[in-house]
Amino acid sequence: MGEWSFLGDLFDKLQSHSSMLGRFWLLLMLVFRILILGTVASDLFEDEQEEFACNTLQPGCKQVCYDMAFPISQYRFWVFHIVLIASPSLVFLVYAMHHSKRQELARDLRLKKLYLINVAFRMVAEVGFLLSQWWMYGFKVEAQFPCSRFPCPYTVDCFTSRPAEKTIFLCFYFTVGVVSAASSCAEFVYSSTKLFGARSEAACACRSAGLRGSRREEEEEEEGGGRRLKGAATRSGSGRKVLSSGHKRRSGRYVSSKLLLV
Repeated sequence: MGEWSFLGDLFDKLQSHSSMLGRFWLLLMLVFRILILGTVASDLFEDEQEEFACNTLQPGCKQVCYDMAFPISQYRFWVFHIVLIASPSLVFLVYAMHHSKRQELARDLRLKKLYLINVAFRMVAEVGFLLSQWWMYGFKVEAQFPCSRFPCPYTVDCFTSRPAEKTIFLCFYFTVGVVSAASSCAEFVYSSTKLFGARSEAACACRSAGLRGSRREEEEEEEGGGRRLKGAATRSGSGRKVLSSGHKRRSGRYVSSKLLLV
């Protein structure tokens, strides 16, 4: 189980950035794939080539017949599946941890876009590996394989070890893959809806901020115009007062001169 600890820690850290559907997928990955492969499947497929036997002693016949029966070992196929799915999650986690202290709206939308790409890649990988498993292995591990490839001298019969147990595990892993693919599709739809909703909200927020800014500018302009009008009115009133007082003084002086003459 030591070789799986890195992926386990990775998926544990990924939970904080995942939705409920994403956490359900992580549960399937950690428990029903990594844990099962690390405990049960490693012992089940450890000796599959050694226990693969053919009813001939011709050198090289057993090896070519095993290659025909299992082009890729089921255990290695599933390990490659997990590593391929974990790769984009690792890229997303590195980006999210790098920008964890930055909570700007643009970076938040960028993080959601990257997570959506991660879910899309996971969904395509799940469906692709399901089809590949069905095409290469089907739903049953045959107990007997007839083989006539060179250098076998004739059509020989080869036998696999524990075919019933491997068949059960094959069907179990295929079922887990179907559930994981369905959850990935549902999460992709949910994340897409959430992303487009966030983008529309951001656009509305920008528009409202622009409207508020224009309103503030208009109010400031109106306040400035009112202040100018008040200042002009004050200056005109003071000028009129000065003129009236001067006129009164002049008229008073004229009357007094006439009185003196009389």
